[in-house]
Amino acid sequence: MTLDAEHVKSELAAVADADDAVNLSRFFKTGPGEYGEGDVFIGVRVPKTRRVVRAHRGLQRSEVVVLMESPVHEHRLAGLLVLVEQYAAAEKVGDEKECEEIATLYLDLVDRGRVNNWDLVDSSAPNVLGGWFFDRSRIPVHTLAGSDDLWRRRAGLLTTFGFIRRGDASTTLEVAERVLADRRDLTQKAMGWMLREVGKRVDRQLLTDFLDRFAGDMGRTALTYACEHLTAEERATYRALPPSPGR
Repeated sequence: MTLDAEHVKSELAAVADADDAVNLSRFFKTGPGEYGEGDVFIGVRVPKTRRVVRAHRGLQRSEVVVLMESPVHEHRLAGLLVLVEQYAAAEKVGDEKECEEIATLYLDLVDRGRVNNWDLVDSSAPNVLGGWFFDRSRIPVHTLAGSDDLWRRRAGLLTTFGFIRRGDASTTLEVAERVLADRRDLTQKAMGWMLREVGKRVDRQLLTDFLDRFAGDMGRTALTYACEHLTAEERATYRALPPSPGR
């Protein structure tokens, strides 16, 4: 089998559906002024993209970059899923050099705005950056989360999901506190989701301690997501908390 970007594109085109392209464009908000403005869809659903990716796990990194430079959303998703597969394989055998190369490339792609929709971030950042930075300095994660750019910020938040899966909620809580004032819907959902996962996967007390301090300062969307697994009484209590003085 030919392992190059053009072959991947051809295989994706072969399973594309014009009606799905319209529906996906609408779902991912590609209209003027929307968060995905200008993104191009050819109509390939994620399970089909994953099937194509499984046959191209050995794609050279230079070919992944070709996919990532494409204006087509499904091409970029395929490139990222290849990196996720390659990172998992390298991590499994303890190949730190390979892991570092993949993580470095990933950060460059984020910085250049190629990981630029929520599904692209969510399907890759926890696996690649969440794996690489787990036992290393997390300053780059804080840098991403501190950016005003929506996709960099979401990448920072979602990277911490990789830490949560390994039982560490510390960076999630630090980042969540840092982005409390961001009322953008996609930041709100990501923050609330990560906080919910802290309570679900790490320690429920860590979640409620955070909410005791900050629930009154959180946007309603983030708070709703974070409280999803709490009791109705607890949810009502947190919704009723007033903002902190000075916020």
